[in-house]
Amino acid sequence: MLKGIEFPTDSNLIVGLDRADDAGVYQVSPDLALIQTVDFFTPIVDDPYWFGQIAAANALSDVYAMGGQPKTAMNLVGFPLGEMDIEVLRQILLGGIEKIREAGAVLVGGHSVEDKELKYGLSVTGFVHPAKLLRKSSLVEGDALILTKPLGTGIVNTAIKGGLATPELIEKVTRLMAQLNNVAGSIMQAYDVHACTDVTGFGLGGHLAEMVQGSGKSLAIVSSNIPVIPEALEFGSMGIVPAGAHKNREYRECMTRFSPRISAVYRDVVFDPQTSGGLLICCSSSQSEALLSELDARGLSDCALIGEVVQDPSEKIFFE
Repeated sequence: MLKGIEFPTDSNLIVGLDRADDAGVYQVSPDLALIQTVDFFTPIVDDPYWFGQIAAANALSDVYAMGGQPKTAMNLVGFPLGEMDIEVLRQILLGGIEKIREAGAVLVGGHSVEDKELKYGLSVTGFVHPAKLLRKSSLVEGDALILTKPLGTGIVNTAIKGGLATPELIEKVTRLMAQLNNVAGSIMQAYDVHACTDVTGFGLGGHLAEMVQGSGKSLAIVSSNIPVIPEALEFGSMGIVPAGAHKNREYRECMTRFSPRISAVYRDVVFDPQTSGGLLICCSSSQSEALLSELDARGLSDCALIGEVVQDPSEKIFFE
């Protein structure tokens, strides 16, 4: 937060800039609140159609993390006119539209600027009942933590840039990043879920830190349970780790405690910046196995129970 800036607010603002969360939330009636979020970035894959899908899925994810349903979206585009074929932009927009349609939302407009560097993303508005809103920090002692997608996309994308990944791995990771979190977001509605976030640029460790900060509790993580793309461990052991992972780790080092048994590569994976990662769900322990089973039955076979909320006011993350 920038010091010395006072932001406007009013009594209907449920989630604003007072604390980091996945999106802003504004209540418009006793039964309806609007979720608003925005995200865009430069290409992380060569295929423009897939890039459009991934960027859209990433932007839509914040609404699911807040317990809501996306309703409208607006394109955000930076495009180098005269330097790139306009067909590239067309394919990006088509990819984004596919994900918007899959999410059950509608495209209502957008804005584009001429930019030397290609960028694409979405501004998304979703609906949620105020009583069903999920925030990052609403942790409950004894709750289980469930992660719905494997880690390692940042490391693998670094390997792809270096020409080290096979075509099969490239396709696998591309499809993983383009996968919406709509299924997990829908399923968790029927369970006793207290908090949720999605794992993106700060890595698992960074997003766990955001959940625990200010909660008065701590998290115990079973590192061996964390789902990881196998090739990411291989590349990580070779030192192929994005700079963002090291920055994430340095920033949250004061909040994390690693058991000596945990290897250096696993520590890198914990802070590996993800693109369109999975949901991190804080669920009542009595319902966690049922939730895991339903997620698996609906095709989310990589989801796993990775830890629990513990009563420790130090607000630390313990990786065992």
